[in-house]
Amino acid sequence: MAIDGLVADTTVESGAPIPSARPSRPLARRSVYRAEDTFVSPNRRRGRGAVSNATGRYEALTRHVFDDGWQTLDELPAFNTRVQVEQPKTIIATNGSPDLPFERSINPYRGCEHGCIYCFARPTHSYMGLSAGLDFETRLFAKPNAAQLLSRQLSRKGYIAKVIALGANTDPYQPIEREWKITRQLLEVLEAANHPVAIITKSSLILRDIDILQRMAVKGLVKVIISVTTLDRRLSRAMEPRAATPGLRLKAIHDLAQAGIPVSVMVAPVIPALNDHEIERILDSAKAAGAREAEYVLLRLPLEVSALFREWLLKHYPDRYRHVMNLIRSMRGGKDYDAEFGKRMRGVGPYAWQIKRRFDLARKRLELNRRGFSLDCSQFVAPKADQEQLSLF
Repeated sequence: MAIDGLVADTTVESGAPIPSARPSRPLARRSVYRAEDTFVSPNRRRGRGAVSNATGRYEALTRHVFDDGWQTLDELPAFNTRVQVEQPKTIIATNGSPDLPFERSINPYRGCEHGCIYCFARPTHSYMGLSAGLDFETRLFAKPNAAQLLSRQLSRKGYIAKVIALGANTDPYQPIEREWKITRQLLEVLEAANHPVAIITKSSLILRDIDILQRMAVKGLVKVIISVTTLDRRLSRAMEPRAATPGLRLKAIHDLAQAGIPVSVMVAPVIPALNDHEIERILDSAKAAGAREAEYVLLRLPLEVSALFREWLLKHYPDRYRHVMNLIRSMRGGKDYDAEFGKRMRGVGPYAWQIKRRFDLARKRLELNRRGFSLDCSQFVAPKADQEQLSLF
């Protein structure tokens, strides 16, 4: 049976019933497919991050790729990016996590073409019945009505302005933004309402909107956080294949800072024995480019991300596999991941303490975060509601 270009046998049950609706938390399930059955040939996944495309964890059936004797696997097409329209009813998401510096966020897109193998958002694709592997990078969802929804929510009676994080889950400036321009439309609404926003991205495409950002910066309404994972182009190419190169990210920091827009650098994720030796060099380069603040996040491997990262590590850095995973587990209580608040971003143990200490010393030496930059929520002016009644006088 062919599914999305895969020759697959879907008659094997996964051992769990089909849920009536997508659950709010992952179900504990027993997987019966073999990892090698989900691998995708290099020619089909060129330029992508994941090396496999395992069935979503909520699906009742799993896919087993096999050759039916006609050598059809060699004829399957490459994974191309496909975008589907999503029509949500609201656009501002809220969270109560004590680990995050914001309560509200907006994500214009679901899935991300950057293909970063470490992306903690990958498991969310299972809620759409898709894989956290290659599907996450190639089967994307866009929200073209996001700006209208935002304007409507901002105009509600009693709305109180708080900083909105743009792109907290998936990158708002991923490649498809060039065509869809949803992020720019959102910024136009926020600018008109004098609403503060913090933008998180690893894309130099943000420079396209420097005109809006510069006007908002004059009013203290915007800050930009640029994620820099590594300065090694080879590692970046393998780990985040469709993201901007390290040089372009540093150029984005420089150009934004020159335009008077406050810029922070996010060293994320820090991966032991892979990029942790670059912490000081990344901070030095970001400071020289104009960054004013800096933070970091330790590698997170929730749910499917753990298996995907281990597959990727075995393919690209097999000699470091055991060392990297042992260090990760030493910081996660012997597990691949610990989602407990207060631990998930930084980890625990001697190695985690060493990373934090190095980062703090480098940040202090470079005087990053010496003067914290806060956004102004007092200038907010609610947009007029679509159905607002006109005054008689």
